[in-house]
Amino acid sequence: MSYVHPGGEYSRDSRYLTTRITADGRDGFPVEPGRYRLVVSRACPWASRAVIVRRLLGLEKALPMAVAGPTHDERSWTFDLDPGGRDPVLGIARLQEAYFAREPGYDRGITVPAIVDVPTGKVVTNDFPQITIDMSLEWTPYHRDGAPELYPPALRSEIDAVNEVVYKDVNNGVYRAGFAGSQESYREAYGRLFARLDWLSERLERSRYLVGEAVTEADVRLFTTLVRFDAVYHGHFKCNRQKLTEMPVLWAYARDLFQTPGFGDTVDFDHIKRHYYLVHEDINPTGIVPVGPDLSGWLEPHGRAALGGHPFGEGSPPQPVSREEAVPAHHTPLAP
Repeated sequence: MSYVHPGGEYSRDSRYLTTRITADGRDGFPVEPGRYRLVVSRACPWASRAVIVRRLLGLEKALPMAVAGPTHDERSWTFDLDPGGRDPVLGIARLQEAYFAREPGYDRGITVPAIVDVPTGKVVTNDFPQITIDMSLEWTPYHRDGAPELYPPALRSEIDAVNEVVYKDVNNGVYRAGFAGSQESYREAYGRLFARLDWLSERLERSRYLVGEAVTEADVRLFTTLVRFDAVYHGHFKCNRQKLTEMPVLWAYARDLFQTPGFGDTVDFDHIKRHYYLVHEDINPTGIVPVGPDLSGWLEPHGRAALGGHPFGEGSPPQPVSREEAVPAHHTPLAP
C-alpha cells in the first residue's frame, strides 16, 4: 500500500459520508441509545477524538464501541482483536463490509471512526469532525451527570477558528510532512507545523486550555496529535526539529491532559506504534517497530493547575474506565 506519491504533495481524501445522527432524525437516523455502533481503532488520531469525547460525556452505554485492530491493508480495518476475528455485534470481519452495505462499490477511504446502524449493518457516517460535535449537541439526553460542555455556545466561534488552523498545520500537517513526495513539499509542511506549534506554545503559556477555562473540543483535537508526536511523528514522519518532550509548554500541557480522566486512559501506545510502522510500508519497509520511547514521563507533575481553570468546568470527572474498554496494562504508563 503506497502513501507517498513521488514529486507530489500529500492531499487527504476528505470525501466522507456526511449523514448525521441527530435528535430530530432529519437525515433519517434519530439518536437512539443502543441502535448504533461506534467503530474505532485506538491507533488512529481521528478515531481517538471520538473515543475521548464519548468517554468524557459518558456515552458508553448509549453508543457502544467496537475496537478494530491496529493494522489494516488496502481493503480495510479488521476486527482481529475479537474472538473469531469478527465483531460480536455486527458479525463482520472487516469494516469494509459495513461500507459496502451502505454503498455497493464504495470507492473512498474505509476510515475510522465510523458509526454503523446495527439493524441494517450500514455505515451512517465517517465524518469525524462532525461526529464529536454531534456527540456534544445531539446526544445530550444521554450524557452522564457532570458531563463537561465541550462545545459551549459562547466559545464556538473561537473553538472553530482554533480547530481550523490546528487541523491544517498540525493534525493534518504531520501527515503532509510524513507523506510528502518531494523535498519542497516536505519543507513547506515542516515549516508550517513548527510555526503553528510555536504559536500554540505562546497561547498555552498563559492559559491552561486552548479556549476558555475548561477542556473543550479544541483540546481533544490537539491532544490526539501531541500524544503521538514522539512515538511516531518525530521520527517516522520526519517532524524532527524538536520532540514534544523538548517543547516545555506543550509537553506540560499534553501531560496535564494525559493525566485527566478520559484522555490518557484511552491511549494505547502499542497500537499507535504498530499501526504507523507496520502499515506505512513505503516509509518503513523493514516493518521494524521501535521499542521506545520511554513513557514514564507522561506521569510526571505538569504544574499547569497554577494557571487556573478546571478540566471539567462545573462538571466532574468520568467514572473509571470499564474493564471491557480498558487499555491493556502493558500498552500504557497508567497501569498500576
